Amino acid sequence: MDVRKFWLGIAAFVAAVGLLLGSVVTNQMAFAVEYPSWADVLKARQNIALKEKAIAEIKGIIRGLEKKLEAATAEAQRVGTIYQEAQLLFDEAAYKADMLQAQADEATESADASRIRAGQFVSELARVGNVNISTSLLSDASGADDLLSRLGFASIIASQADGIYQAAIRDKNTAQSLTDQAEVAKSERDILRDAAEASFEIAQDAAIAAENAFQEQQAHQATLMAQLATLVENRRVTEQQYQEGVEAGGTAGSDLPPGAISSKGWARPAAGYISSNFGYRTHPIYNVVRLHAGTDLAGGCGIPIYAARGGQVVYAGWNGGYGNFILINHGDGISTGYAHIATGKTFVRYGEQVSTGTHIANVGSTGGSTGCHLHFEVREGGKAINPVPFMRGKGITLG
Repeated sequence: MDVRKFWLGIAAFVAAVGLLLGSVVTNQMAFAVEYPSWADVLKARQNIALKEKAIAEIKGIIRGLEKKLEAATAEAQRVGTIYQEAQLLFDEAAYKADMLQAQADEATESADASRIRAGQFVSELARVGNVNISTSLLSDASGADDLLSRLGFASIIASQADGIYQAAIRDKNTAQSLTDQAEVAKSERDILRDAAEASFEIAQDAAIAAENAFQEQQAHQATLMAQLATLVENRRVTEQQYQEGVEAGGTAGSDLPPGAISSKGWARPAAGYISSNFGYRTHPIYNVVRLHAGTDLAGGCGIPIYAARGGQVVYAGWNGGYGNFILINHGDGISTGYAHIATGKTFVRYGEQVSTGTHIANVGSTGGSTGCHLHFEVREGGKAINPVPFMRGKGITLG
């Protein structure tokens, strides 16, 4: 199957059903759960029948939370994969459109030069050919040699004029063909942009649902397990005693330093050397030639990833071959992406505002990756650009 034709065919469909799929994801993840209070637990432990019922209910709630998180994570991975493929196809189409337009512009300049050159030849031929031979010979016999020379030159011009004219026509046709191809490529790019944007919205909703499910599980799991232990072991633990235990056992958050910030207000996103540059390459896993829409920084597993610039997190979740992925919108059409994040090491959420140099994640090897590294992207107007010169302009050297 031609993947590009497939996406062109379903782009409109994706956009049309985007809201429907998003609502399905939301409906699947949103169901009311009544959590038992500590008063209910303490009351139930005094009655065997109530205790057994409470134990079954709590175990059921725990299983429900686990299934909810599992379903939300699977859905986020599924639609995240669709989004990543749609984004990559758009990136390739945009790159192709830019290249064709550049070739068309160059061919147009060449055609204009050929047209001018052909015009000059025609003008010279007309000037030399517009000579009355009899009049010239009668009026100035001494000019016969010069006339013959001019006529000989005219013959040479005439023999070359047709070839020059034909070359000018070929250059014009080439320029027109490239211009037409560029316009077709731009049309395809715009369709794929719509598909990528629609897929992004769906994947974003799924990632939010997965994050909410995770937060819900984290918020209730420990309490439910403590309540279950109270019932099973027949201990008397009040809510106040439980909270005091949590506070006593709490741990401090990470105190890792932020990324180094340049005088222009941008931060280096991660340590490491450049293991793969921006541009077309043969993918190390899938063995196909595709656009590599970012720069890979290999610095080791688990090292911190920093926000290259302050902004709003517009995506934080699974993204197909990119694995765990974060996208930050910095305003003015600029955004940066961070891929292959280690499992469980994403420290920001969708909608969160982050500052330049914020520790947002840790390097991993999730998705289509052969080893731990950060795949770092810069996008301008949604289109992937080479991060190396862009960051250099911001006072940051990558690698």
